[in-house]
Amino acid sequence: MKRWGDLSQDAADHLTPDSVLNNAEMAMVVTDRFSNVLYWNPFAERLFGRPDRTPDGEQAVLSLGIMEKDHPLAVELAKHVLKGGVWEGTFDVLRADGTIIYVRAQAVPLRHPSGSVTGVVITAREAMRSNEREKDRFGLLERIGERLASSLYVEETLNRVAEMLVPQFADHCFIELTEGDRLVRKVSTHVKGWTPPPGTWRPVGSEIRYPAGHYAEIAMRRQETIIVEDFAQMSYPSPSEESAKLCGEIGMTSAIVAPLCARGETLGLMYLGLSNLTDRRSPHYDAFDRDFVGAIATRVAIAVDNALLFEEERHTAESFQKYLLPRELPQLDGLEIAVRYYPAAPLASHGQGIQTQVGGDWYDVIPLSAGRVGIVIGDVEGRGAKAAAVMGQLRAALRAFAQDDKSPADILARLDEWTRIIGPPERDDYGADVSTPPIVTCQYLVYDAWSRQLSFANAGHSPPLLIVDGMVRELDISEVGQPLGVSAKGMHADLVYKEESRTLPPGAALLLYTDGLVDRRPPKGEAPLTDEQTLRVLCDTVADASADSVERIAEAATRAVPGEIDDDMAILVIRSAGKELKYEERTFPAQPIMVGEARRMAREAFASWGVPDERADMACLLVSEVVTNVVLHAASASVPRRELVLDGPPLPFDESWDVPGFDSDIVNEKEFTLRLRRGEESIWVEVFDQDLRLPRIRSAGENDEGGRGLYLVDQLARRWGSRPTKEGKAVWFEIPTRGR
Repeated sequence: MKRWGDLSQDAADHLTPDSVLNNAEMAMVVTDRFSNVLYWNPFAERLFGRPDRTPDGEQAVLSLGIMEKDHPLAVELAKHVLKGGVWEGTFDVLRADGTIIYVRAQAVPLRHPSGSVTGVVITAREAMRSNEREKDRFGLLERIGERLASSLYVEETLNRVAEMLVPQFADHCFIELTEGDRLVRKVSTHVKGWTPPPGTWRPVGSEIRYPAGHYAEIAMRRQETIIVEDFAQMSYPSPSEESAKLCGEIGMTSAIVAPLCARGETLGLMYLGLSNLTDRRSPHYDAFDRDFVGAIATRVAIAVDNALLFEEERHTAESFQKYLLPRELPQLDGLEIAVRYYPAAPLASHGQGIQTQVGGDWYDVIPLSAGRVGIVIGDVEGRGAKAAAVMGQLRAALRAFAQDDKSPADILARLDEWTRIIGPPERDDYGADVSTPPIVTCQYLVYDAWSRQLSFANAGHSPPLLIVDGMVRELDISEVGQPLGVSAKGMHADLVYKEESRTLPPGAALLLYTDGLVDRRPPKGEAPLTDEQTLRVLCDTVADASADSVERIAEAATRAVPGEIDDDMAILVIRSAGKELKYEERTFPAQPIMVGEARRMAREAFASWGVPDERADMACLLVSEVVTNVVLHAASASVPRRELVLDGPPLPFDESWDVPGFDSDIVNEKEFTLRLRRGEESIWVEVFDQDLRLPRIRSAGENDEGGRGLYLVDQLARRWGSRPTKEGKAVWFEIPTRGR
């Protein structure tokens, strides 16, 4: 009698290492010291797929399908084992059919008889499909947690969940979330090559209603994970006849339903099912699987809750930003405008969270007097709600300052003072004020479409791009002032910000932008561009789109610089009209008889422009009132003395002012200029004179002869106002040519 363990000669002949390894239900892979595959058994080929050969005929262990993000883990494995250690862990493996599985691997040194390590022996199996599920559970849960933690969007999170579970752990995965009183299907994922026929299982976006007594309804009601081990032995009501029929056709064998609960609320449910569509060692779930799915559902619920909170915060932040920026742009004569604003992408990997969604970048377009327009681009340093709040205050202040029609340099000077005020007060331990104002870059421009004159001042902002005849270059700015809030103490802002002027050619365009457009995270594996390279890429891209609309130019600029947006970004594109706008201008002596001449000039201009008679009559009436007001006050106006230039040697002091005709020249200098402008939907009237006093409305008594002119202007004009000029002032008003 043979003892236990004794083998027959026939059995011994078949018990070779090759036959054992060929029949083992575990992958065996052997590599050399350079991670080249020397051997793999048949199960390894089924698990990983046949490794791809390198150009020199060798096969690297990384070619086994290990996903790129796990390559550092594979390198760590090789280093550790080649030093004589033992390594154990979990890999994400991408199969040739596009499915992702989780592989649990153990690696030990391959030793030469001399004792030296000559390679690595790797044993591997599909996680959760072995008898060591308890060990695999922790590794797989860790991988699932890592993947869920890297997503901040609900849809992306749910799709990652389905990707992790199908086909490794289930043939079918449904995820449904509650929306109010409704349960809505968000994910419907199945084994590759199969989709539910129309009219059977409800598609994504459908409302799902499980009947009372259905295992999914029981899971939701009890808030516990429910398992159906074998459908052949249990019966539940079906949501529909078509659904029950399909379950029979595909041979549904087992299912697990887990509610998604977080912070005491039920967010939805996760449904996993097995069927005869795949050939599995065990087509049924057991109690261990139920507990494992429950653990996964807990992590999924937390990830979904975080994603929902993030999306709510993002929506709030984007709404906040949206209402701080102009809701819509005004329609302006002689000017095409396009704008873009993009919040920064959430930098979850940088640990900065939702605050990166909003920032301090802004743009604005401000209608000014007589069809002129103020154009603003600015950037508050930093990001988050604080930067956005500062931006909102600065934008509101600048709009208010702009209505004074001061020069761009004066506007920036006032805004610089305001920037110092709005900083939150801070004091040191001794009570001294150590407040730090926010740092803001800003550029303010004023454009007159009729004269094509562009005036601007710059506070540390990037120069705009000038686009003329397909050529793109930075606008030449002689002096770029300091950012708002950082000018030196004792130096007034008027000395920091300088006004410059340019004349835009017909059809020329300007691209104004914040630094978020050019400061981007480079694509993975690529070196960042230098500032010069970035500017050249931007200019070349914009040049290619320069013949298109301003909307296309803005869109092209947005995509010009490669990489991910690392900061919020504002873009504003303006283009001057290709044709001349209609206007008339004439200077008159400031004499009462000239009131009729001014009215006659206005009437002839309005008639030639096709202004409706009713509107033309109203405008002529207001021209008379404004010009009359100018003439009446001309006599008492102080005219700036003209510079006297004499040829020859200086005159003696007692004779220097006794110049014949000089006094009469001063009197004759009193005059006014009438300027008329025709727009698409309005006409503008401007009256210029040398009086520095700005007009104001005053109440006239019943017996007063004057005091009603500006009241009529205020009542009949759509808008009116006055602004100081270098020589005196200008009074203007706007009359619509249609409507009120």
